[in-house]
Amino acid sequence: MQKSILVLLVLIGLNASAQQKHPSYMEQGNIYEVNIRQYTPQGTFNAFAKHIPRLKQMGVQTLWLMPLQPISVEGRKGSLGSYYAVSNFTSVNPEFGTITDFNNMVSQAHALGMKVIIDWVPNHTGADHEWLTTHPDFYERDSTGKAIYTADWSDTRELNFANQIMQDSMISAMKYWILNTKIDGFRVDVAWGVPYAFWNKCIPALKKERDLFFLAEADDNELHKTGFDATYTWTEFHIMNDIAAGRKDVSALDSAFTKIDTSFMKGAWRLYFTSNHDENSWNKADYATMPGAVHAPFAVLALTYHRTMPLIYSGQEEPLLRPLAFFEKDSIEFKKYERAPFYKTLLHLRKTNAAFKESASFTRLKVNNPKQVIAYQRKNGDASVIVVLNLSNKPLSVELPKSVNGKYFINVFTKQVTNNISSLQLPAWGYKVFEVSNK
Repeated sequence: MQKSILVLLVLIGLNASAQQKHPSYMEQGNIYEVNIRQYTPQGTFNAFAKHIPRLKQMGVQTLWLMPLQPISVEGRKGSLGSYYAVSNFTSVNPEFGTITDFNNMVSQAHALGMKVIIDWVPNHTGADHEWLTTHPDFYERDSTGKAIYTADWSDTRELNFANQIMQDSMISAMKYWILNTKIDGFRVDVAWGVPYAFWNKCIPALKKERDLFFLAEADDNELHKTGFDATYTWTEFHIMNDIAAGRKDVSALDSAFTKIDTSFMKGAWRLYFTSNHDENSWNKADYATMPGAVHAPFAVLALTYHRTMPLIYSGQEEPLLRPLAFFEKDSIEFKKYERAPFYKTLLHLRKTNAAFKESASFTRLKVNNPKQVIAYQRKNGDASVIVVLNLSNKPLSVELPKSVNGKYFINVFTKQVTNNISSLQLPAWGYKVFEVSNK
């Protein structure tokens, strides 16, 4: 008995200290969310494909396409409906093109060294999905036998994960895309709404086919244990919005960071963002939640902080200054790409500097105004990056600790070189990012 307990405790200890492993191609990577319907006037794979070289030049590494399957007609919201009311898991929405068009787009991205993941909606189907007729037992039902839906998602129907055949059918549908396309992984919608035991079965089965990347729409360490590589930073995002609005200060963000460091497994990646399809369409991100210059320091944080897998949403590089309609055609107008140089600088830094590798160390730097300023250093051998962010609406003088040393400090945005950054002047919502050189 005592020996068994000892073995159990050892196994628990190994699990707690285990380093999560990820596809090597995603190290120092980033994700760009593609809203195919709204990206171009045509709203097709072929039309979007013309933007891929531009996105590659900006530094985008992985493209995430919102759901590309047909959309249910029953209960449809608006004239075009929600991408997330899928009527057939193994078909392509004809509005976007054909599976050949999709594969050609993926091949183009791969030829440029980029990756492609697709959105997957396992929690529910559309209200007229074929399974409602062919497999009615695949669905949750009320006391009258009617298939149910959650909240106001009246264009969907909830799946019954107690049904093992349904689970196997879901895995088979996901395998269809692995076997018939060359996608590199999945972003999973409402991943938290599916029993985690399903992911323990699903993800290993799919990874046998290919070295895939999995992103969970969830803010939960337990999903990392099932095989998800990255989870959402909803908590941090809402705090950032509160800081931008003057309702909170950096101390609230520190509390969230501490919780992640103490409760999430080592190596767990976190998806940091200043906008996405939900936050833009329903909550006016980022043009209203982090307006104008306010956006910049939070974007720098999202692209350079500890554990970050940064996300950029369609049109943020323009920047998009309105909410995109969710159920209607509402094309993004790309004209100026004003933020593209800003993102390009950070994405290039992230890709080329070894301080962003998994093996790098991360250290928070003490400053004289900790409720307004975040400063940190990433270091990997001779490679070192220092970031200083003023998350307040007032200009500040920032004093960095004496432990910050180096022969030269190169501002990655201005290319100016200095040999001393012990005292910095930052404007309201200002930011400094330095590469450190001792040569």
